[in-house]
Amino acid sequence: MTENIVHLTKEATATGEGPTVLTVVPDPAPARPVPLWVRSGRAIQSAVTHEHTKTGARAVVRHGLYVVGGARIVTRRAWDGRTTARYERYMRAAEAAGNMDLAAEWEERAARFREARHRRRMDLLHSPVDAARSALVGTGMGIGGLVALGVVLAIANKDVTYVVTPLMAVIEFINLVITIVQVVWGPLLSVGPFLALLALWAVGSKQHAAPAWVMPANVRSSEGEPITPSIVVKALRDLGVPALRNAIKEMGDAGASMLGPIRIAGCGVEVDVTLPSGVTTAEVQQRRQKLAENLTRHEHEVFIMTAEAARTVRVWIADSGALDQPIGPSPLMTDDTLTADYAKGRAPWGQDLRGDAAALSLYQRHLLITGLSNQGKTAALRALALWLALDKRVEFRIADLKGVGDWAMFIGLATVLIQGPTDDHVIDATEMLEGGVIEMNDRLQAPPGTEFPPLILLVDEAQVAFMCPVKDEKRRPYGGSKSDSRYFMAARKIHNQGRAVNVLLWQGTQDPTDQNLPKLVREGAHTRASLALGTESQARMALGDKAVDGGAAPNLLRPGLDQGTVVVASSGIDIPKGQASVTVRTHFISTDDAAAIADRAKALRDGVTVLRAIETGPDRDPLADIAAVLGDASRLKTQEVLKRLSALDPDAYGDWTFIDLKRVLADAGAEPYKSDGVMVVGAERVARALANRDGDGSASAAG
Repeated sequence: MTENIVHLTKEATATGEGPTVLTVVPDPAPARPVPLWVRSGRAIQSAVTHEHTKTGARAVVRHGLYVVGGARIVTRRAWDGRTTARYERYMRAAEAAGNMDLAAEWEERAARFREARHRRRMDLLHSPVDAARSALVGTGMGIGGLVALGVVLAIANKDVTYVVTPLMAVIEFINLVITIVQVVWGPLLSVGPFLALLALWAVGSKQHAAPAWVMPANVRSSEGEPITPSIVVKALRDLGVPALRNAIKEMGDAGASMLGPIRIAGCGVEVDVTLPSGVTTAEVQQRRQKLAENLTRHEHEVFIMTAEAARTVRVWIADSGALDQPIGPSPLMTDDTLTADYAKGRAPWGQDLRGDAAALSLYQRHLLITGLSNQGKTAALRALALWLALDKRVEFRIADLKGVGDWAMFIGLATVLIQGPTDDHVIDATEMLEGGVIEMNDRLQAPPGTEFPPLILLVDEAQVAFMCPVKDEKRRPYGGSKSDSRYFMAARKIHNQGRAVNVLLWQGTQDPTDQNLPKLVREGAHTRASLALGTESQARMALGDKAVDGGAAPNLLRPGLDQGTVVVASSGIDIPKGQASVTVRTHFISTDDAAAIADRAKALRDGVTVLRAIETGPDRDPLADIAAVLGDASRLKTQEVLKRLSALDPDAYGDWTFIDLKRVLADAGAEPYKSDGVMVVGAERVARALANRDGDGSASAAG
């Protein structure tokens, strides 16, 4: 029976200590012992799976394979040295590369080698007779010389026994050598095979002639090793393309004939690879990850692009870890005297993979930049705007539909600045674009030869506008991608004709899809750039099929790590011949630095008016002036009203835009409306607004 444990406890009562209570708790049953065979099995399993055991096993296998690999290498070298195998490989490689002159040269060298080998073999047939004859002559002369030496010694010492002394000395020396050989020969036969194995092991270990999985960690991890022709050829051979592998096998060690020179290119190297017949560039591009791993690089450190020559790919391989290092500051931050030129200048945007400066021309080019959230899209777009702001002729109208202050430095610089993510902000942004359309139409109807200052309509987080569900009083949606969508149609009209009169649309958007970035809008941009994206289909939406088919792969950039790195397809940036895009690591300009650059831009300008602070002068009443310029007309086009206001007082109204006019009228309850498809100002509405304001006894507004 098992023993019971008795616990003494006391129950507390309301008055004090209660009676003692005996609680009997059975003793738990003892644990059943684990059988010996189970414990032994566990111990063996633990020992087998222990890291020390694995390391030891790998070491045993590794050193054994060193011997096998060394034997293979020595055999191959001996075979190459005794036959024309090496020359035949070089000939096949030259023929595969189409270099027939080099193939003929190697054939001539092979013929000379065979002729020299034939002479050596013929010499071997006569060598026994020549050796015997030489031995007889040498022996006779040697014995005669020794006897002559003995005679000289005998005469000198007057002792006839000295005649044979030199001969006997030679005989004793030969006997000593034979004795030494007899003593050493036995151990040498025993130790000889071990010495041979040691020599083979030394060759194999020096060449690392063993699989990677048995190599030590410090050897197995060859990350960052220099790129050589043999490494590139092996990486291509193991790419998994049968036609490529077979072609390289026939070339042998000279497979590097496919390669052009390996050139230093920025923080890496680049090499052109001429593919053998039957291998397409697409087959190589689709295996970027495998090629990168074969080159001991990460996927993001290898870029495969189409070169100018047919059947040729250009492979750019970064130095290990180089792309994780930041590039230098923007010239906008380091050069306080830098200015911009919209027509002839280029914005200093960053560096390409070669380390060369990447500058982008913005002249008459609509722009679209996309990417996942928090990848540096706004910073990259803002850097272009900051440079262009240094040209005082350029007017900005900006709608920031994120509204967290990323564009706040443009207050006092942009004539329109909308900041916020709500539907009301989308409405304002839509009307800003529609105002740009009106400006564009007026410019298109101007006399030939008229010069137009650049007008940049910039919408950040444009997907908010495209996905806005709000409709106006005529049930027309602001968002969407149909013909009645106000934002969509305004963007399309600007894309169609705006560049001819320097009215340009720049848009930044997240995660492009057909819903938040319609096809017609994205294809209307002349400059298309993309940061990291999630899928190849998104990359095609962002950059177009041609760029992606040519090797552009923003979907292979690392979200969160490759921030600020953009893939650009544009005629406004230098792209190597034969390629459809270029990868740029953009300069990062912080918010504080951006504010300082914006202040420099403001200093270059004079009298720029911002939507948030319309200044009309202390003696002007905008609503009364609008009523005055309307005259006897029942209604006038908004553009005509703006022209008459500007003529009335250029200082007060010269910089007014449609947005400014609408704001004043909306505050008074006399908003413009459309008549026959054109925005107009109604005289009756303005008169009623004036009467209501004066009837309330309010003072005249002065701006």
